[in-house]
Amino acid sequence: MTAVDTPAPPPPPPPLPVRDRTRGEHAPAGLSPMLTRLAAERATGVLVRERGTLHLDEGRVAYAESPLAPGLGVLLTTHGTLRPEIWQDAVSRADGQGGAARILLADGRLAEGALHLCHLSALYDAAYFVLAPSSTPGRFRYGTGHRSGPFPPVPVDALERETLRRRALLDRIWPDARPDSAPLLRTPTAAAPRPTPRRQALLDRADGVRTAADLARDLGRQTFHTLVDVRRLAAAGLLAPRPRPEPPPARDPAPPPPAPYGRGDRAGQGAGPARADPWPPAPDQGTEDPHITLLKRLRDALEAL
Repeated sequence: MTAVDTPAPPPPPPPLPVRDRTRGEHAPAGLSPMLTRLAAERATGVLVRERGTLHLDEGRVAYAESPLAPGLGVLLTTHGTLRPEIWQDAVSRADGQGGAARILLADGRLAEGALHLCHLSALYDAAYFVLAPSSTPGRFRYGTGHRSGPFPPVPVDALERETLRRRALLDRIWPDARPDSAPLLRTPTAAAPRPTPRRQALLDRADGVRTAADLARDLGRQTFHTLVDVRRLAAAGLLAPRPRPEPPPARDPAPPPPAPYGRGDRAGQGAGPARADPWPPAPDQGTEDPHITLLKRLRDALEAL
C-alpha cells in the first residue's frame, strides 16, 4: 500500500477585531475627573494632558490644542478660504488665534458664522485627542483664560458627550484602533468597492510613513474626520497599519578573551601578575560529544577553585 503525501492545510486567517461593548456610549460620563472638578469650581487656566491642552475660562473650554489635530489657521488657509499671508498678518497683529479672529471679523475677511464654525471644528477636533485615555496625570495652571475671540466657550459636559459619541462612531465602523496612530499602507484588494475621491486622496498619500494625523495636516482636514475615512478604508481592506519590523536575530555571544599566561610562560612576563588558567585543557576524549567535554571542563574549573 502506497502512502500519498498531502499538503499541509493553510493557516487560518487572523481573527477580526472584536468590538468592545463597554466603550463609547456606555462609558462613564466623566472622561477626566480633574476636568469635572475644575468645571464645578468654575476655574480659569490651562489643563495640560498627555495629548494636548484645554484652555478653561470660568469652568468652560475656550480653546483646545493638540499636536494630533490641525489648528484654526490650517483649516482656514489650506482650501483657499483665507490666504495664508492674511492669516499670518492677523496673528502678528493680535495676541494669539482668538485675537486674530477678532481682526478678521473687523476687517471683513470672513463672515462671523463661517469663522465660528471653523473655531468649533478645531476645538472639538483637538479636544477629542486631549480627552483620550492618558498614561500620565494632567496638570492645571491657574491663570488668565484663553481669549477665544468673539465666540462663547463650550461647556465641559457638552465636550465630553461629543467625545464619547465620536469614540462610539469609530468603534462601529471598525473596532480596531491601530490605524488611528500607526503609519498607514495601501493594501489593494480586487473585491473592494471603488473609494470616493475624498478617500482616494488618503490612499494616494499612504506611504507607510505618514499617520492619519499627518494625512489630515497635509490635506487640511480635521483629524477625527480623517480617522472616520481611515477606518472605513480599513474595513474595506484597502488600508492597514504598517507592520512592525521583526527584531533582528540574536547574534552569538562574542568569544571570551584569551586566558592569561601562566607563571612559567615567558610570554606572560611583564604583562601583569600571572593567574592560573580558569579553563584547564580537557583530556583527549577522541570523538566525545563537545557538550559533554564542555561540562567536564566546567566541573574541573569549579573543583580547582
